[in-house]
Amino acid sequence: FVDMAPGVADGIRADRDGNIWAAAGWGGPGYDGVHCYAPDGALIGKIHLPEPCSNLCFGGARKNRLFMTAGQSLYSIYVETSGAQWP
Repeated sequence: FVDMAPGVADGIRADRDGNIWAAAGWGGPGYDGVHCYAPDGALIGKIHLPEPCSNLCFGGARKNRLFMTAGQSLYSIYVETSGAQWP
């Protein structure tokens, strides 16, 4: 789907628009955090964190809060989409 070199992805989630949100890390300065990809594989955004992100999920009442776990921390941020849900 995408080449995340020089780092790797750990956890992934999809949003309601079909974009893929990937926990990213171990790629050097400026790489750690979350990378967001369009359905065609184009990188459309990044959330930078001070340490590698190991997993993520959408939560909150509207499923528009992104929770991100890392080696020593838990981060969260509200985003302009919501996580994909099973019917």
